[in-house]
Amino acid sequence: MTTNRLEAFSDGVLAIIITIMVLEMKVPEGAEFSTLAPIFPVFLTYLGSFVYVGIYWNNHHHLMQATEKVNGKVLWANLHLLFWLSLFPFVTGWMGENHFENNPVALYGLVLMMAAIAFKILSNSVIKANGTESVLAIAYQKDYKGNASILVYLIGVIISFFIPLISIILYIAVAIVWLIPDKRIEKLLK
Repeated sequence: MTTNRLEAFSDGVLAIIITIMVLEMKVPEGAEFSTLAPIFPVFLTYLGSFVYVGIYWNNHHHLMQATEKVNGKVLWANLHLLFWLSLFPFVTGWMGENHFENNPVALYGLVLMMAAIAFKILSNSVIKANGTESVLAIAYQKDYKGNASILVYLIGVIISFFIPLISIILYIAVAIVWLIPDKRIEKLLK
């Protein structure tokens, strides 16, 4: 089985996730710029989550570009990733509506961490399906970036119960690290 249908399905789900997130921003009553102030926290969380969805879409694309074959385990691992990503609109909205309070920030971080774990499971499933000599297996031999991200998310979740702002900074730091697409795969494909 090739990756075409898997990629197309995933692209569609990610597009729906982004659409649902933007619908969380309710249009304010009134034409004054001051009416936008109450939705500013919601906009900030939307912006952050939009970037995260873009990061996952980009890295998913690179992952599938290096994948020659998929099997049932890869399909289920991909669905597992999409499940966690589909929770982004909920946790994004909850965190924005509650102005970055402890519990919403913790749940947001937990969902980010679970999505990172799900991406790692997907990567490992693809490697198993394509063999230890595959481009992906070589590229992901030492996944320091992925492992460190999961650890930072975990630290962020724990800290969110005490100082949520530091957790937000940690989540942003991980996003910044991943903004540049994973070059390991591109280098090997050339």
